[in-house]
Order: sequence, then structure tokens, then C-alpha cells
Amino acid sequence: MKTRQPIGNIVYLLAFIRTMRVFIICILCIPVLSFAQVDDGVEDEMFTISTPITIELGKEEEVYEKKIKKPKKNVYYGIKTKKGFARKGVGTKATLELFNTLKTYQQPDPYVRDIYYYDFERKQIRKTRKFNPQKGVLLHGPYTKKIGDITVEEGIFYIGTKHGRWVRKDKNDILLDKEKYYKGWPKESLVSFYDPERKKIKEIIPVEYGKREGNYFYFFANGTIAVQGEFKYGEKVGKWSSFYANRRGRKVREIQYRKDPFNEDFKPYILREWNTKGKQSYDHVKDKKRNQ
Repeated sequence: MKTRQPIGNIVYLLAFIRTMRVFIICILCIPVLSFAQVDDGVEDEMFTISTPITIELGKEEEVYEKKIKKPKKNVYYGIKTKKGFARKGVGTKATLELFNTLKTYQQPDPYVRDIYYYDFERKQIRKTRKFNPQKGVLLHGPYTKKIGDITVEEGIFYIGTKHGRWVRKDKNDILLDKEKYYKGWPKESLVSFYDPERKKIKEIIPVEYGKREGNYFYFFANGTIAVQGEFKYGEKVGKWSSFYANRRGRKVREIQYRKDPFNEDFKPYILREWNTKGKQSYDHVKDKKRNQ
């Protein structure tokens, strides 16, 4: 009995050591597994959140940069201009005009009645029917006229002609009128064409505030002028001319209408006539003297 007891104790000791070894290994493995799981989860979460944000911001920045285009200074309707101003008077009653002028000369519409330009000699804005480039420079771009702090007129010019919406006010900032133009023509003007593509103009009837106002033109199919005249307050005024077709502007006759649109007593008469060769066949002044 004495010999078997130590052997039994040894067996129990070995069994205890094995159990403790397994227990220790399990305890040591648990933190490692837990750390690995948490670490993987954090990395996955960071990748899922941060990567799309970076990509989207990059795309938005690229699109935003492409959309932003700084407008070119003093360029209107694709034409370069130069800023200018004209001042008259002093104090609160002083008149200030802010405008732009063409850097390079361009031919204004020959059919438009009113051409606006800055006169070099007089140092002021003027209106004319036949512009001389040696006397000034055409207006092109925004225009503002002020009396003191009040803007009394505002609009935009296109190669010397009024274009778009124009607004006029008095010195008390009360609206006087609004006008709309298209490259010098009142917006209400009536235009007819020879072709459905609307390229060959047949007739231009200037209309403003419901009445015929401005230069009138009738064209031949080849584009040359057939009839030319002027309306004021709905009435024919001044000298009206008719032309031969294919004669390079050779006139047929000139008819004189009233100068004052409200002169009801005036009767139109033929002023001059020419034959197809360009020779004058009738002159009202000479004929009148001859009959006196």
C-alpha cells in the first residue's frame, strides 16, 4: 500500500498540470481574438466612410472649377470695348454719363435712323443719321445717365444703336417710359421677307408705341432698296425716294411730304424724277420758276 500512494499522487499532478496548461492557453487567446475582430471592424468602417467622401469631393471640385468662367472685362456681344464717361455741370445737378465705346471700328446698320457716338471735339454723346468715324467713336455696351445720385436713363448699345430694354426717369426718380429695341429698330417694328427662311428682307415698317415711327424701307428681291422714307407720329414726313431695280441705287423719283407731321394742309408733290439712264427728267423747283 505504501508503494502505490506516490504513484497515484504523480498521476493526479500530471493531470492537473495538463488542465492548467489548457486553461492558460484559452485565457491568452481570448484577447488576441477580440483585438483582431475589433481592429478589422474599425478598418472596414473607416474604408467604407472615408473613401467615397474623398472621391465625391474630387468630382464636385472638378465640375465646379469647369463651370466657373470669369467674364471678359469690357467685352459685349463678343466685341471688345473701352470705358468712357462724360460730365456736365457741378454739384447735385451735375449730369454724368457712363458708357463704353468700340475699340475697333465696325460699320453700323446703314438703314437705322439714329446712330449714337461719342464726339471727340465736343466731348459729349451725340446722335446722327450718317456717322463719320473721324469725328468720334460708336457706343457699344451698357449706358447709364445720372443726375446727382438718380439714374435717369439706362440701357445698352449695339454698334451705335439702341438695343434691348431702355428705361427713362425724371430727376425725382419717377418712371417716364420703357422702350425695347433690337439693334436700333423699335421692338414693335414689322418685318416681312421674300423667303420662308427669313433671310431676304422685303419690307421694314418701324413701329413705336403702336404708331409708325422711324425709317421705312421696301426692298427688291435682289436686296437693293426700292422705296425709302421716314415716318413721324404715323405720318410720312420729309423726302421719300423710289429706285430702279438693278441700277445700283439710281433713283426713279423723289416725293416731298410734310415736314411737320401735324400739318394737315400740306399736300405731297413730286420733287424730282429721272429716266433709266440717270438723266433728270423733272425738277419741281425749275418747273415752278418757269411757270411764274
